[in-house]
Amino acid sequence: MAFEAINLKEDIGTEIHAGVDALLRPEVAVELRTLLVRRGVLVFPELHLSDEQQVALAGMMGTVREEGEKGIYKIALDRKTNPQGNYLKGSFLWHMDGTHDSVPVFGSLLTGIRLSAVGGQTEFANSYAAYEALPAQTRARIADLRVVHSFRTSMRRAGVEPTAADQAHFDAIQDRTHKLVWTHASGRKSLVIGCHASHVEGMDRAESDALLDELLAWTTQPRFVYRHEWCVGDLLIWDNTGVLHRAEPYPMDSGREMHRTTLVGEEAFS
Repeated sequence: MAFEAINLKEDIGTEIHAGVDALLRPEVAVELRTLLVRRGVLVFPELHLSDEQQVALAGMMGTVREEGEKGIYKIALDRKTNPQGNYLKGSFLWHMDGTHDSVPVFGSLLTGIRLSAVGGQTEFANSYAAYEALPAQTRARIADLRVVHSFRTSMRRAGVEPTAADQAHFDAIQDRTHKLVWTHASGRKSLVIGCHASHVEGMDRAESDALLDELLAWTTQPRFVYRHEWCVGDLLIWDNTGVLHRAEPYPMDSGREMHRTTLVGEEAFS
């Protein structure tokens, strides 16, 4: 094997040690993708990939989404760096990317460029493992439920105070309804939950809120969570289809900047 892999926790997270040249080989990228789907999150300590190398690695693991500058989207709260920085407050809450789409993104690659002196750690929760560990009675109860996902709801919960232009953008993103339990083509099942999960379709609102809160608390308990303490140059890759994530809050003027490359989705919610 071209790299050393060390599992960080039983249910989530694997640390990878290898040189950049070894990682940028197509056959190695295939191995990394297989491991990613099995472990949820891959951690490459202080790898210091260039933007071009990050996009190249991503392209060998899937299809790179066109965003930002040549496949690199700069994550920062400072609107001088990211005009949409205000929306990123939503990243402080547990979420999946793309629940307002029928096909969510497959995964993301994230490199630490500049860090905040306070906060900014990133947490990941394995919703595959969380579903599999649910009591049989709970799995039966939620098997056929459908949940409405709302971008506006996630922004409200994050405390984002929209400008008129922001509000118009929020309103243009239509709500989506997905099965609470996603049965993947592989046969594995995961929970589609997070700050964007507004309510269970057809259920009393109080009961719906209680159920969604219960499932989110279950999924984000320590056994299913990996918490990453960033160093400059770290690269993280996560499987967005089965892993929730969030960043710990940090000051808007901290200068924290991450470079993200996103892999286009390959499987619709079902």
